[in-house]
Amino acid sequence: MRAAVLTYHSNNVLGHDYAQNDHVALASDLATLAALRIPVVPLQRVVDALDAPHTLPERCVALSCDDGSWFDWHDLEHPTLGMQRSFANVLGDAEAARPGVPVHMTSFVIVSPQARAELDRTCLIGRGWWGEEWWQAALDSGRMAIESHSWDHQHDTLAQTATGLPGGTFRNVDTQAAADIEILQASAYLDAALPSRRTRLFAYPYGDVGDYLADEYLPLQRARHGLDAAFGTEPIAVHGRSDRWRLGRYVCGQHWNSAETLEALMRDAFG
Repeated sequence: MRAAVLTYHSNNVLGHDYAQNDHVALASDLATLAALRIPVVPLQRVVDALDAPHTLPERCVALSCDDGSWFDWHDLEHPTLGMQRSFANVLGDAEAARPGVPVHMTSFVIVSPQARAELDRTCLIGRGWWGEEWWQAALDSGRMAIESHSWDHQHDTLAQTATGLPGGTFRNVDTQAAADIEILQASAYLDAALPSRRTRLFAYPYGDVGDYLADEYLPLQRARHGLDAAFGTEPIAVHGRSDRWRLGRYVCGQHWNSAETLEALMRDAFG
């Protein structure tokens, strides 16, 4: 079993072409994966297969997206670039175009409502496009899962992070107190907001996989936090011997930026 986890950011809307728009890229990539006959599976299945590699195809892809703004779920009118098809509807379009070829995406959301309200002003255009009211509908659609991207991302545009630590990095989350705020608190909020599921996956903000979290907090306190795995952004495929607290992901725009480079990435990931 080898699984390539592809990661997108729905806030990446800088133009109309593949390299400048992750919505355009996702639509193209789904067509490419179908043409290559590489199945798309839910990310949780990849994690479950760490204990049972035979349960997955020999090669497969899982899709994820980070931060959790409205662009994940809602079609939105960009102020200068026009209507943007949501990730969820891009997935639906792909299923409609290729019946019998299911697709699925896991959205790693920034959990704190206060942080999201502030980020809506500092990173978007202050129209309230970072709410959580879409989370349950996304789950109900069967095409999306909601998982944790931490409490507030330690985001560098926040006036104050919840931990009180400097923002712009997650590597300084290196104590139990800070980890409980960013990870345990985030999971508890998600579990209360979405009681039909529990939080099982975590994506490190900035892809920052710190030694304390990956070697101590996450593996040794699993009974407290209840997570199954955590993902960074090292460009490596997941396989049966992968460290579940240091799983890799390939990031759109950083590790590939066209249909051609995605095909090359697939060849490299699967050998």
